[in-house]
Amino acid sequence: QVQLVESGGGLVQAGGSLRLSCAASGRTFSRYAMGWFRQAPGKEREFVAAIVWSGGSTSYADSVKGRFTISRDNAKNTVYLQMNSLKPEDTAVYYCAAKATWAIATISTDIEYDYWGQGTQVTVSS
Repeated sequence: QVQLVESGGGLVQAGGSLRLSCAASGRTFSRYAMGWFRQAPGKEREFVAAIVWSGGSTSYADSVKGRFTISRDNAKNTVYLQMNSLKPEDTAVYYCAAKATWAIATISTDIEYDYWGQGTQVTVSS
């Protein structure tokens, strides 16, 4: 089992940047595929980015491609989401998720993930 704790959210002006972190407990972090999702008020949770256990493959939602970068440091049990050129429509609660798998393909559907963090609020002002 793994516990996930997100951090790094906050208030930023449009065009600014934030880096979210998701720290995982346990000694087997490297066996987990990781994902970032977000949920805005009144909207369903949506996929943002995903990374496989090795970091060798990543994927992004079209809405964030070219602006966001997902990465991981298995030695630090942490996955990151670097968010640049932020827009007001990026405002949401951001969640990280984990699934124990050696698969080489990224996972972009939330129902496939087994563990979730509590979320961190990102607010982008215009």
